[in-house]
Amino acid sequence: MHPPAPTLHELQRSLRDSLLHHAGDPACAHVIADGIDPAQRLGIYRHTIESTLARALRLSFPAVRHLVGPEFFDGAARLFAAESPPHHAGLDQFGAGFPQFLANLPQAAALPYLADLARLEWQVDLVLHAREAAPLAVERLAHQDESALAAWRFEAHPAARLLWCEFPADAIWRALLERDDAALAAIDLADAPVGLLVHRSGGGIAACSVDIVRLDACAWRLTSALFSGLPLHAALEQAPCPDAHAVLAGHLAHGHFADTCCARPMFAP
Repeated sequence: MHPPAPTLHELQRSLRDSLLHHAGDPACAHVIADGIDPAQRLGIYRHTIESTLARALRLSFPAVRHLVGPEFFDGAARLFAAESPPHHAGLDQFGAGFPQFLANLPQAAALPYLADLARLEWQVDLVLHAREAAPLAVERLAHQDESALAAWRFEAHPAARLLWCEFPADAIWRALLERDDAALAAIDLADAPVGLLVHRSGGGIAACSVDIVRLDACAWRLTSALFSGLPLHAALEQAPCPDAHAVLAGHLAHGHFADTCCARPMFAP
């Protein structure tokens, strides 16, 4: 008596396990040879998937790859893909969990700043591909009375994000991308923690660059309060800053707020 045919769900799980976890034997039983050994046929698909996912991570984390080397990076990418495969056909969010994966990877323990570097590169990637939005016009604020302005909720521009790092990830990132070994060797890891503002500059998505600016602790706390959607008066109470007017003016001048008063959090924990 032949065993019962697998359900569609069982077949899909078997193929997934084979392609992502190299558990090929069960799946091979359901693959028609047709001139190619079933294991070889699955291997072709497995190689395509691994190459595609590794390429997606290489595009998002170039500095990380340069730091650890191509072989280590591709090995980590395969492990990550097996542990956290994409759940959508589009790969825009595939790398979101990669920084935390690197933080937990025993083989990367000798590089304690690696996860911060990866977190920064992910924010850079998000900023580069963030949707277009009109920046908040200063004239809108000028027409508000004092009480309305105190209650104003600022929304972070989609292409402006905050990140707090325990290591000087911005200096490491620049030195790696510029292939500046002298600058990399001169970095003081004790020059931290750092509060970073990652924002897009230039002519929109098609012709743009990403700037990374260090904010002092006071400015970072105020900015994070504003980006989280707190009204202006509440943000000033929660994060008092002697240079609050200068901080706010700088954000307005560089278009770090969107032209809306409906706030939402846009900073990384």
